[in-house]
Amino acid sequence: MLWQRGKAYSQDLRERVLAASDDGSRVGEIAEALRVSVSYVSKVLGRLRGSGERSARPQRCHVPAKLAPLHEAIRAEVASRPDATLSELRGWLMETHKVSVSTARLHGTLAKLDLTLKKRPSTLRNSSAQTLPRRVRRGAMNSRTSVKGD
Repeated sequence: MLWQRGKAYSQDLRERVLAASDDGSRVGEIAEALRVSVSYVSKVLGRLRGSGERSARPQRCHVPAKLAPLHEAIRAEVASRPDATLSELRGWLMETHKVSVSTARLHGTLAKLDLTLKKRPSTLRNSSAQTLPRRVRRGAMNSRTSVKGD
């Protein structure tokens, strides 16, 4: 049985755990037979003993994204200033919306919004870095020397 983060096991599996427990099987045996963890089996049985509940409780503690209410404002700001750096955007968020976020959180938000942004301020081009002329291929040199030698 594949478990996914944030998703409860099926009610059918819970019922099989409870049925196996009613038959007198031990927690370890149930876990091995149903291919789940011992922790899961003991939690199902503990919930039944403690509160009488036989089903999963609703998921809790889902924290909404800090910048979710500002997604449209961020989208508009990036559209108006596409050459702004992450640091400049952080400053804009602090000044206009009084929200402090890390560079990593802002980068993740931009990725979620499918927006790209410069990571560094512009720098002047290095004038000393010039490309060298193309080298003559060795094969061409060898063919010339062999022609001269004849």
